[in-house]
Amino acid sequence: MLTRLNTSLSRFVLVLAACVAVSFLEVSLAIANQLTFEPEKTYGAEQARKVSRPTTRWVTTDHSRHPVLQQEFSSPEEVTRACLTCHNEASNQIHQTIHWTWIDPADSERLMGKNGLTLNNFCISIHSNEPRCTSCHAGYGWKDGQFDFNKEEAVDCLICHDTTGTYEKFPTKAGYPVEAPTKFGKKTFQPPNYTVIAASVGRPTRANCGACHFYGGGGDGVKHGDLDSSLYNPSRQLDVHMNSEGANFTCQRCHSTDAHFISGRTYKQPAFTDRRSLIEDDLVKRISCESCHTATPHAVGHKANDHTDKVACQSCHIPAFARVKPTKMYWDWSTAGKMKDGKPYKVKGAFGKASYMTKKGHFVWEKNVQPEYFWYNGKMDYLLVTDKIDPTKVVKVNFVEGDKDDPDSRITPFKVHRGKQPYDSVNMTMAIPHLFGKDSSAFWKGFDWNASLTAGMAAADVPYSGEYGFVETEYHYPITHMVAPKEKTLSCNACHVKDGRLATLSGFYMPGRDGSRTVDILGWVAVLAALIGVIVHGVMRVISKSKSEQE
Repeated sequence: MLTRLNTSLSRFVLVLAACVAVSFLEVSLAIANQLTFEPEKTYGAEQARKVSRPTTRWVTTDHSRHPVLQQEFSSPEEVTRACLTCHNEASNQIHQTIHWTWIDPADSERLMGKNGLTLNNFCISIHSNEPRCTSCHAGYGWKDGQFDFNKEEAVDCLICHDTTGTYEKFPTKAGYPVEAPTKFGKKTFQPPNYTVIAASVGRPTRANCGACHFYGGGGDGVKHGDLDSSLYNPSRQLDVHMNSEGANFTCQRCHSTDAHFISGRTYKQPAFTDRRSLIEDDLVKRISCESCHTATPHAVGHKANDHTDKVACQSCHIPAFARVKPTKMYWDWSTAGKMKDGKPYKVKGAFGKASYMTKKGHFVWEKNVQPEYFWYNGKMDYLLVTDKIDPTKVVKVNFVEGDKDDPDSRITPFKVHRGKQPYDSVNMTMAIPHLFGKDSSAFWKGFDWNASLTAGMAAADVPYSGEYGFVETEYHYPITHMVAPKEKTLSCNACHVKDGRLATLSGFYMPGRDGSRTVDILGWVAVLAALIGVIVHGVMRVISKSKSEQE
């Protein structure tokens, strides 16, 4: 009898143990979700410090002592000619880069890029708007719709190498500084002292890069969301890499440069093609997180190391963008052109930013924005102004390339800028407006959409029917800056829950997020039934044995 009772009890204990194990696993996962790792104790963080530690860069010349730089310069081109007396390959190198051509070097058809047939949903296109857009081109002079892309002295050396902070391009002079004090908006631009600036040139700083990249799309923080003037001198809370009291990285610490070609732009050309680390090969470009932190950046045995083949580091380490300054999240061109008392006007909205301008329409600004997430392999594809669209659907102006089955793809955070912009309602293509200029066809002058689109499309040499409408669009920007400190990284339950950050990504199983309530209930019913069965079976065996012994 005791043997049989022990057998029954053993079965009961096994089932009960299984139930306890399941409960223990659930509790363990819940606890694990609340844990944060300690990066400074990990192998990857230590190696990152070794390979990315700032070094003292020596110099072998004092530019102020070069006689050619001590002359009085009357134009910026003269400064460039003086630079080329020593740096005689610099202009030729610049001419091969995307900073000069505004064309993706990987595109043999020369259609991808600002100077090609791509567009965006901010100011839409440079075509016919070059004198305004070239304020951020690394060159001088755009006249009559043409630019001499082979003219060596047209390269602007000072925009990247000025260290005095006094060199500025005037916003509407096709890349030229002013010759006399000139007011633009609320700011007065002063003519540069070329002799002082030329004698003080040096390696680019964040101020040089930020002069253009922090103000893309028409203003501070407008475009990217993770690039704005707060990164000139960011706190540790904003960016652990660029914090002046920490690593104090310059832009080129990550955006590796080779013969003036700066890595990181993503059209068909990926931002990087190699996920090896500098520990494995010191020739690897520092553009991916793995370059410094390796593919196993966390403590040995930490579950987060199992995520790096599918989840980009930025997804956990950049929980939000536009954390200091707001960024523009929506731009509706269809409402532009309205007047008040016969004059253009603007309305101030959230964060002190304009919510409406006659010149540009309605805007929506946001701060502390949660990114959207996509599978991304480092490449972007772009809609061309000649491509057919379906105006009944949201038009994607660019496309994030990647897939869950692509070994090079990672779940990556993005800013998605949405808007409403003009299209050719007969040819079913997007449309380019002529915005800037003194002629009546410039929209900001005459506020005539049809005249503006006629001139813009002609400048791009693209057919235009003369009829237009407005269509909803999306534009995607990968979020890679504003890396938060360790204590601000996302916890596991930011994603591993129902309706978490990755709720829109489908086609794969994610613990904590995916499951069936019906299946879960049936499973627990089965466990309970088994438990009851074991108990009943054991009781019946005891009773049966007891009766047998009494007989």
